[in-house]
Amino acid sequence: MHIHFTGVAGAGMSAVALMMRDAGHQVSGSDEDVFPPMSTYVAGLGFPVTYRFDAANLPDHLDVLVLGTSAKLGGQDNVEVAAARARGVRITTFAELVGEATKGRENIVVAGSFGKSTCTALMAHILRSADYDAGWMIGAISPSLPVTGHWGSRHEMLLEGDEYIVGNGDTRSKFALYHPRRLLLTSLIHDHVNVFPTFHDYEAPFIELMHALPRGGLMVAREHSAIRKIAAETHAHTVWYDTAPCDGWFSEDVAYGDTTTFKLARPDGERIGLTTTLLGAHNIENIVGVCAFLLERDLVSQEKLARGVASFEGIRRRLDRLTKTSRVPLIEGFGSSYEKARSAIDALQLHYPTRPLIVVFEPHTFSWRSKDALSWYDTVFEGAARVLIIPPPGHGAESHHQSTHAEILERVYAAGISVEGPTSAQAVTESLSHLKGDEIVLLLSSGPLLGLPDSLPPVMDRLYG
Repeated sequence: MHIHFTGVAGAGMSAVALMMRDAGHQVSGSDEDVFPPMSTYVAGLGFPVTYRFDAANLPDHLDVLVLGTSAKLGGQDNVEVAAARARGVRITTFAELVGEATKGRENIVVAGSFGKSTCTALMAHILRSADYDAGWMIGAISPSLPVTGHWGSRHEMLLEGDEYIVGNGDTRSKFALYHPRRLLLTSLIHDHVNVFPTFHDYEAPFIELMHALPRGGLMVAREHSAIRKIAAETHAHTVWYDTAPCDGWFSEDVAYGDTTTFKLARPDGERIGLTTTLLGAHNIENIVGVCAFLLERDLVSQEKLARGVASFEGIRRRLDRLTKTSRVPLIEGFGSSYEKARSAIDALQLHYPTRPLIVVFEPHTFSWRSKDALSWYDTVFEGAARVLIIPPPGHGAESHHQSTHAEILERVYAAGISVEGPTSAQAVTESLSHLKGDEIVLLLSSGPLLGLPDSLPPVMDRLYG
């Protein structure tokens, strides 16, 4: 079967393309206006990719066209979609394709408001380093894994389960199509306010996901009041985890540093010593959840688990250090939601408590741009010495009540934060060219951020090296 991916540089799209190629299918793709790290990653995947949308991109013998969900793709008006429709080619979404292709596997879905990319990648890395060839689909790049999508020879398939909608005209959550047999649930905090206006709306697909678990299946869930409340909805066996003592798995004796050490407490009272180079308390939480799941399923030994945790290098854009010689570290974080942005800020304040923190932020997602979420700006930057906020993008603005750049800046200023509103990469670079040398800089976005993750590191190394 030949499958063409329109919008292939989407993190989930490229992962599914790799899965399908690994499963024996021919794949090709196209995209426009892509940016690193995905543009660089997709360019090296080894299948045909064209960086423009054109009917000529479709191969003569095409069985399926997979359309991404980004607003910039043009949806059903995309020229490739129109050409495929005229030829009678099936048009679908990657979530539908994943659900169909993996229906016979033991699908392990990793879901939650945050932490799911890191947890799925960590689980895949631990199993791979233990020579256990499970499949995986991850919506982020990890230097610890060769690819983001892998078919695998074992029965288990690890799927990052996104609660966002399947696509235009299909308001089901993506993970609703994944036929879960096992579930790792990391969190439940209101997100994606453009499609889930209330928390009740947001939690509804998670309840459906729990309902989909078979009787006798396994759910490993983060100890949280909102999750406890809906956990009764599942017929599966539920195991809890936390970073504080609970009636399940938890961490203790955490010593933060360049290499952080802690003990994993098992429900039977045994303790397992672990080390990690990942930053932040939220990553200790992620590690505990993954370890609890793998050991509950008896997929690896404790020794192989510890080695896998210690060697895991994280995922791109999740607190990567971009500078090499600068005495002012430049760190890139992923700020698609309040909780993710706040976790990144908390992590840097935890590991660098004496350094003034400068945040360069792009309100890229619909949630950050929505007037309905302006209250997020009241507390998200607490503790930062300065915040530089670039203008929000305009694509898809008609689908929600978009805030202006000025409104966002006014809200942050009203919260008592020193804030600037540079409108170009040059202006950001100029603002960061006169530092004292004891600061730390965090780039925070889920978008291109004016190309600063590529252009700023060599400048910082030159100025402060």
